[in-house]
Amino acid sequence: MTLKGHRRQRTIKHAVSCTGVGLHTGVESKITFKPAPENYGIQFKRSDIKGSAAIKADIDHVVDISRGTTIEQNGVKVHTVEHALAAVSGLRIDNILIELTSKETPVLDGSAKDFVNVLKQSGQVTQNAERKVLSISKAVAYSDPVKEIDIHVTPSNRFRVTFMVDYSLSQLGTQYEAIYNMEEDFAKEVAPARTFCFLSEVEMLKEQGLIKGGSLDNAVVIIDKEIAHGEMDRLRKLFGIEETIISGANGILNGKALRFKNEPVRHKTLDLIGDLALLGVPIKGHVTAVRSGHASNVEFVKLVRQEYADYFSKLNI
Repeated sequence: MTLKGHRRQRTIKHAVSCTGVGLHTGVESKITFKPAPENYGIQFKRSDIKGSAAIKADIDHVVDISRGTTIEQNGVKVHTVEHALAAVSGLRIDNILIELTSKETPVLDGSAKDFVNVLKQSGQVTQNAERKVLSISKAVAYSDPVKEIDIHVTPSNRFRVTFMVDYSLSQLGTQYEAIYNMEEDFAKEVAPARTFCFLSEVEMLKEQGLIKGGSLDNAVVIIDKEIAHGEMDRLRKLFGIEETIISGANGILNGKALRFKNEPVRHKTLDLIGDLALLGVPIKGHVTAVRSGHASNVEFVKLVRQEYADYFSKLNI
């Protein structure tokens, strides 16, 4: 195993921004991606809190994984970092400062597409330092038999991801996605996939104080239960929308068209790529996941860090 990369590190040319509301907190937030020096890694900073330090986006700073990944340092939190992390990681950017004017990244259309677009508009700068990469020499496996979740990584000549999910719903069924060349395929095949939830989860999530910024414009709501008479009005109030809500013939609320036939598993892949960035260095290996979510992704990252503890110690990260 080696920690040497095959190329030099990269950052972006100039600052670029997006503005929107946070999916879970509902607060308006502006996210700005800024160039960073060599060996800086990926860090988040809250500009709305005077004197707050940048928070390194790594597993040691993860404090919550309820329907998203939250990092914290010295009492300062940044919620739902996975889509921004996926955009940065998927475009193979090594060093960047992600500045926020509030406590959560904006959800935008529920995907990472807008983040990718502005990062591409900025362009990249090749730096002098060699890229640090964790080349997998021995397989690492995580398993949750109760939830039937499996994630493992095996040696490969590049970073690859294979993801499989299976749902009992006829409109979803078994879904599979494989990305073998992240730099070529991420922006087109993964980044546009939107977050989704099941109709049966909506009220529970609301009661938990989540999806305050959720709407039919930034999430795909999959109908997984019978809708009782009068429930549509309650859903309208729940989402705070004025237009009529209908049960779509395609099994999706309001009949919203999917961007891909397997958009849900592509979004799961997007989340996984974002959570894998919490390792602190890119992986050179093939990650295969079955039914995983944020909680299991984070546990898997912890396991990889443990298995390769000596090498991370050498990197001092």
